[in-house]
Amino acid sequence: MQQKFEFEYDLLDNSNQLSLADQALLTAAKEATKTAYAPYSNFKVGAAARISSNAIIIGSNQESASFPVGICAERALLNSIGSQFPHETINTIAISYEPVGKPSMEPISPCGMCRQSLLDYENRFESPIKIIMAGMSGKVMVLKSATHLLPFGFDGSILK
Repeated sequence: MQQKFEFEYDLLDNSNQLSLADQALLTAAKEATKTAYAPYSNFKVGAAARISSNAIIIGSNQESASFPVGICAERALLNSIGSQFPHETINTIAISYEPVGKPSMEPISPCGMCRQSLLDYENRFESPIKIIMAGMSGKVMVLKSATHLLPFGFDGSILK
């Protein structure tokens, strides 16, 4: 039996089409790229989350000479929130990037490991996380839930 999976997302011409709150969150993600440690890839990624208390928390990628020991911005962010605000839900996450010497005009999508981590956090709190993906300029992609990043993600239910 053939099945079909579909979802909708918003593709905006630029960040000015976001709400003021989401513009501020995306700006925080862009600023977070400045805290990235990426001497090997020269690909700086920043992420920012608005949690249920309305605080904005940031994360950035941190590379290691012992590749692949580094951590992506999204997982650095989730680990920070999970450690410092263990009972807070995440309302929205914004992700941006700045590759050294190259333009950053297309939305960035999280890697597979980060997609699973975002889905895990969403499932843990049974609350959808809106995902905003962008470069330093240009188009902005907005998804209503982390499940749209990983539609057949592992949710652990088979372990129970």
